[in-house]
Amino acid sequence: MIARVRAGDAEAYAQLVRAHTGVALRAAVAFGAAADAEDVVQSAFFKAYQALGRFRDEASFRPWLLRIVMNETRNTLRSAGRARAVAGKEARCRGADPVIPESADPAVAALAGERKALLAEALDELSEVQRQVVTCRYLLEMDEAETAQALGWPRGTVKSRLNRALKKLERRLGGQLGPDEEGGGSCGKGEGRG
Repeated sequence: MIARVRAGDAEAYAQLVRAHTGVALRAAVAFGAAADAEDVVQSAFFKAYQALGRFRDEASFRPWLLRIVMNETRNTLRSAGRARAVAGKEARCRGADPVIPESADPAVAALAGERKALLAEALDELSEVQRQVVTCRYLLEMDEAETAQALGWPRGTVKSRLNRALKKLERRLGGQLGPDEEGGGSCGKGEGRG
């Protein structure tokens, strides 16, 4: 696909954009772009297109693109003068929450909202690099290699920073999130990967 784009096939790039827009928007929102997420993603795709000559053929496109999205988000937040905490909270408030069916138990919906708020507060207490690694691994569901590529870190750094972040979240949250459906603790999803 990348070879076709490099050869000037506009439809091939359109296919790449369609295939990766969803995850790019989720990444922009997760890293704090909030209402600017669409602009960030558009700019990231433009910059990715311009940089395709430097893209390594053996690399995976998704983590490479998400690294550009991450950098564009950071640049947008910096140029707009927004504080990271405010933008992150707004992004989570505007995030794609699942629609709760009318037949859902209100107590279950309230508990889910409380759990989400607790997790959001705990994530805000992490350092920026810890938030980045947790976001990539769990919110964007990237494997360890993709996370390393997206963040530009060695895999060992991903492992150690993720481990420290999860320990900090566990200390902060303890059992506050309640039992995990998968039985894996507060951040159980995906812990066994990579």
